[in-house]
Amino acid sequence: MLRIRGTTYHFRRIVPPALRTALNRREIWVSLKTGYQNEARKRASLLHARTTELFMQAYSALAEPDALNRLEGLRVALRDLQSVSQFFSVPETGSVPVPAPMPKPQQQSKQTLAPKAAPLMLSSALKRFVLDNPHASADTKKATQRATDLFLQAFGDAPVSIIGGEKAGAFRDLLFSLPASLGKRKSSLTLEEEAQRAREKGLQTLSGKSVKNHMMRLSALWNQLLQRELVTRNPWTGWNFENGHKTVRRSWTTKELAFLASAPWHSTSVPEKTFRLVTLVAAYSGMRLGEICTLRKEDLQIIDGIPCFMVRPHSETGWAPKTDASTRVVPVHSKLLEAGLLVLKETTDRLYLIPGLETSKQGVRGAALGRAFSSLKTRIGLPAEITFHSFRHTVSTQLRNADANIREVWIDRLLGHEATHKSQGTMTYLTSISTANLQQTIEAISYPETAFKKIRF
Repeated sequence: MLRIRGTTYHFRRIVPPALRTALNRREIWVSLKTGYQNEARKRASLLHARTTELFMQAYSALAEPDALNRLEGLRVALRDLQSVSQFFSVPETGSVPVPAPMPKPQQQSKQTLAPKAAPLMLSSALKRFVLDNPHASADTKKATQRATDLFLQAFGDAPVSIIGGEKAGAFRDLLFSLPASLGKRKSSLTLEEEAQRAREKGLQTLSGKSVKNHMMRLSALWNQLLQRELVTRNPWTGWNFENGHKTVRRSWTTKELAFLASAPWHSTSVPEKTFRLVTLVAAYSGMRLGEICTLRKEDLQIIDGIPCFMVRPHSETGWAPKTDASTRVVPVHSKLLEAGLLVLKETTDRLYLIPGLETSKQGVRGAALGRAFSSLKTRIGLPAEITFHSFRHTVSTQLRNADANIREVWIDRLLGHEATHKSQGTMTYLTSISTANLQQTIEAISYPETAFKKIRF
């Protein structure tokens, strides 16, 4: 019963055949005065209830002696109604009038009738300018899809031309009220119910950084729409994302690592051995979770006599490192060699080096492991400042505090950071850092024996 004309939803209901002569109409058309699908559904449900009531009254009137008088009253009710704006301001329990049907346009010649372009809906804009864009990275597609899905869950699909500052602000406020664990567990709750649960239980909510990331993804999409003159302004810019608290990620302590090593693994989607392997590689390389999970067997190579990980783009899947500097060579730490990492390359029945991981619908390998790690971290009571990314913080901190003769540019190159000082000499030197120097850097990483479970491959 929902129809969209231009940017506005309408309610349409067919009058039952037995009542058409009595009510003197075949259908009912009402403008719902909104371009938002969720709101249109609410308004249409009220109209459906009221028109059902009027139809029942008409059926009853046909069986009574004074049918003509009663039917005339119903015709008047259908013809002379209050304004739609008054109708939508009344409570659901009130008496709801039904607007009159929209007049049908006069017949025009097919040659002179110009077709009206359908409005560009948000879901279509996402597909057209992001998901179907061959130049957009997998990370961009995944993050923009996530931000858009949250908006659609909250407000429904709508033409991009009517999404303005009011809805952008409402979305921002909603994001700040959602629990930080959103998306890391299965839930049948609506976003409003999730926000209510977070308020009632005093749960940690999304950080300003997370809210900003969602808003910036939508802002980037709107910039494309703005360039193509599909919208007149970008409502996603200029917002403040300070919410009074900020979680600063930090390195692991020795005690926390031992606690993690002794914690039982409960995930059924990722084998425990895979989890232990990935955390070991992260701790002894400083590589990001996505970089580790997408390593192929051919990305483990011998360079200058030294086993190394090759972090590089995968053109066949569209995956690419986070930045240009992230494309790099990372020597394999001796602790990983002792655990038998090189054996993984000898298997011939798979493409990827790390076994036991699936690729999500969004094309992200290791997404399930990230969720399982977050669930484990919460279950054993680790603080919010500790995340999987904390392994990278730990490596960076260890190397910058190492007693060995390690240069800052070696650390930057190993971790895939932009050079701290971008002088011409530094940039030139970065391209000629030897694998031996990178190996010396990686071997400066060390942990107590209690930090990780003993595993062999």
